[in-house]
Amino acid sequence: MEAVGKLTNVQLELLKLFQYNLPEKQLVEIKNILAKYFAKSATDEMDKLWDENGWTNETMEEWAKEHLRKK
Repeated sequence: MEAVGKLTNVQLELLKLFQYNLPEKQLVEIKNILAKYFAKSATDEMDKLWDENGWTNETMEEWAKEHLRKK
């Protein structure tokens, strides 16, 4: 991870692509596209973990019932 204050490779690339102001509608559309991309990536990773670990709906129900508070 880079130091705070430096731009990431994604930020630099987006700056190159969007060197001009966009209408609000287009900006919202781009934000939605990026949000969907990252949501899909997270979902894909969770699906992979479910498959690798043999998790089921019952596993999730058991986890929901657990009390993990420290005393």
